[in-house]
Amino acid sequence: MGEDTRPLAIAVMGPTASGKTAFAIELARRHGGEIVSVDSALVYRGLDIGAAKPDLAERAGVPHHLLDLREPWQPYSAAEFAADARAAIDGILARGCLPVLAGGTGLYFRALLHGLAPMPEADEAMRTQLAAEAGERGWAALHAELARVDPEAAARIRPGDAQRIQRALEVYRLSGRPISAWQRDPPPPRLPVRVLKLVLAPDGRAVLHERIARRFDAMLAAGFLDEVRRLRALPPLRAHPAPLDLPALRAVGYRQAWEHLDGATPAAEFRDRGVFATRQLAKRQLTWLRGELDARWFDPERDRDQLRQAVSAFLAVPRRLQGRGLV
Repeated sequence: MGEDTRPLAIAVMGPTASGKTAFAIELARRHGGEIVSVDSALVYRGLDIGAAKPDLAERAGVPHHLLDLREPWQPYSAAEFAADARAAIDGILARGCLPVLAGGTGLYFRALLHGLAPMPEADEAMRTQLAAEAGERGWAALHAELARVDPEAAARIRPGDAQRIQRALEVYRLSGRPISAWQRDPPPPRLPVRVLKLVLAPDGRAVLHERIARRFDAMLAAGFLDEVRRLRALPPLRAHPAPLDLPALRAVGYRQAWEHLDGATPAAEFRDRGVFATRQLAKRQLTWLRGELDARWFDPERDRDQLRQAVSAFLAVPRRLQGRGLV
């Protein structure tokens, strides 16, 4: 088998609050990189504190891509992300820089690195219709409808997962073909780069839980609730019949904050619910990451030297090939 001469990229993956952002920025500064965000919350304008979006000071000197692409009420699919990310990576490589893919959204990583099966694009009119039906009948009723037309998809999708129920029914109604059938079709070609996958995850669950709680409290101190109040005041969100069904507001913490500001929970309960929801997100992220069999795992505090060594060894490959006249 010949040498792999594809251009290089590094993926910094991990559960929420594991230190991905800080390490990705450090890596990009050290190796002349640019960061491509792989985070489904960071694409939305106005989701800053609660989404742990890097601020202007953190971004200084390191170009960041795929932040603030949409308003909170606008749709953005994994397929759109993959296309935008590929374009960003092409530009980074053309500038002779290192793409650093940083985030924790497994679906986005899968769409980018492995491709998604082609299927009908998002249709705003159909989504509005489905949201209206959900308002009248409830998402459980739409999940039951999905079970009749696509039992395979319904078995994978929880009855309360409005976004995925909506997408599955949207695809079926637009095409007459179940989304599970579309997903079995051959995906498009994979991303033509060689990727080093680094997973940052504390060894102990208690350590990650403590980091999550500490970060959530820091977000509250930084004005997270004021940020959500500003979102609630935006006319398109005020006018939306079911704002908490929007993907942006299903981002961890935002739903809990919105319900708290509606008067549904007292402050202490809101904080506990926000921390619990973030822990549940981290659990789902870790489950997905364990399926990435070619990823290398590191404790973000204990293994800093090993992390840097792994990156240096990976980036030394092109120099070895150049010395052998292969590139």
